[in-house]
Order: sequence, then structure tokens, then C-alpha cells
Amino acid sequence: MQQEIRFATFNVCNLAPAGAKLYDNLEPLSPAQYDAKAEWTARQIDLLDADVIGFQEIFSQAALRDVLSRTRHYRAATLAGHDAMDAAGRMLPTVALVSRLPLAGAGVAWTNFPAGVSVSADDTTCRFARAPLHVQVYLPGGQLTDVVVVHLKSRRPDYRHGDGYDAASYALANLRSLQRRGAEAVALRVLASELGHSSRPRIVLGDFNDIANAVTTAIVMGAGAPCEPGMEMRERLYDANAIALRQDAARHAGYTNIHDSAYMTIDHILVSEHFHPASPRAIGVLQEVTYLNDHLLLGLPHASDHGQVLARIKLLGNID
Repeated sequence: MQQEIRFATFNVCNLAPAGAKLYDNLEPLSPAQYDAKAEWTARQIDLLDADVIGFQEIFSQAALRDVLSRTRHYRAATLAGHDAMDAAGRMLPTVALVSRLPLAGAGVAWTNFPAGVSVSADDTTCRFARAPLHVQVYLPGGQLTDVVVVHLKSRRPDYRHGDGYDAASYALANLRSLQRRGAEAVALRVLASELGHSSRPRIVLGDFNDIANAVTTAIVMGAGAPCEPGMEMRERLYDANAIALRQDAARHAGYTNIHDSAYMTIDHILVSEHFHPASPRAIGVLQEVTYLNDHLLLGLPHASDHGQVLARIKLLGNID
């Protein structure tokens, strides 16, 4: 039986076919630019060499299939995901999952918030901007595991029509973005908690657009939430980087994004207690989390603006 399983998350940065218009302020890729991006993305996927990869900013499943066809190790992998368009027929970003492990089904997009969750009292929006994707994966040995790929609301200020560009307008626009991301975090927490009732292992991974210690990320993890005595570990999700056995502070440079010269880790892999070394119910133990981020300093026009996160899990019975 396979002794190690590897999970990764990869925000590819606007993967779409050549000529596709995505945003008003973004020119479509030329055929040559698309080819360079597809080749770089394929090489990066092979470098990760993960069993399961969650993707963000996929505007076209066909483009992702083309990228996989350029890889060495994922041409036969299974792709789960869907395309989305706005009312004008323009492509919208979605998430996707690629697996070399068998899947129990095609996956389900969580479009709507669970009942009772909304952005604010005066805002009845009850939908994810980018629907999380829930896919059930069979681990080596047959253990069914729930994997959820996410992409929460960005930090980009949410200006409304007629807003000015003074300090107050900017602050309120940032607050609206935070409210949206916070509501999505609450909705994700409720849905992930419902999955936990099955007692199956859970992995939630993707672009959270906030650091691990942020309130929104902590909401998803359930950090500090009240629960029945003895159920603390069962209810929570854990930052894979924080619980990994192999920690090397001297070489650790775990950032996945650079914004205004600030180095931040906003892409995360969260796991249930089934992969925590302190859990008596663990089926595997997180050995190490690594970050593929050298390209962020090179300024490659065809590369992603995010680093990738890779978690290595040793299945129990085969721990070093």
C-alpha cells in the first residue's frame, strides 16, 4: 500500500484560453502568452507531484485539461470542477480538483450559504462568490476522505457606485470585503462542520485570502469554539503547517503571496484530527509542509502570483 499521500493547493492566476476577456482592466492572453503560461503551470504541477491538488482561478476546465496534457505525471489524473459565466456570458473564476487517487463521485459545488448565514443584516446575499468544491477521495487502503477546495473573497476594496476615493470611502470598501470574506468563512465553517458528523477525515485547502492567524481563517478552523468535553479535537480543523512534525525554522520561508512588499501566507491546507500527531484517532501524520514560491521573486510574466503549498502525510504504520 502507498505509504505517503501528498496534498497541494495551487492558485494558478487567471487560467483561461487565449483571447478570452476576463476583466476590463486585463488584456486577454495571446496564443504565445497562453502557451508559456500553460507550460509553466504544467511544470509546476509535476514539481509538486501531489496525489491531490486543489486549484483556484480556473476560468476554463478545458484550459486546465490542456495543462494536464502537458504534464508528465497527470495525463491520466481525474479532474473535478465546473465552468461558470456571468449574465453577459463572460467567464468567471472557479475552483477545481485534480486527483491521482480514485474519487467517489464528480464533486459538488457549494453555491449557497447554509440557512441563517448572510453577509450582514442589511445584505441578503447568501451565496459564495466562488463556490467551494466538495469531492470525496479514496485514500490508499480505501478510507473515504472529504476534500474541499476553496477561494474566499479577496482583500480588494469593494467600492460601490458613487464612492469617492477619500480615506473613509477606502476604509468602508475594505470593510465590505472583510464582511464578505467573514460571511464566507462562517458558511464554510458550518458546511465543513456538517461533514465532520460523518467522522470521515476532512481536508480543506485553497486560497483563504488571509493569514492563518486571521479571524476569518480561525473561524473556518473552529479555533476556540465551545464543544462537549473530550470533543475538542474532533470538532476542529488544523493548519497543516502548524502541526507538521518536521519544523525547520532556519530554512522555513512559508509565504505564498507578496503584496505591497509584504510577504504573506494566504494559501493554506487545513486538516481534521485524523492527520494530527496528537490525536488517538489519527490515520496518518503530517510530516512536512513545503512552499514552492521562488518564482514570486523572479517576476515571470507567465507564472502565478501565488506560491503553492504542499503537505506530505505519512499513513500510520509507516511513520519515520
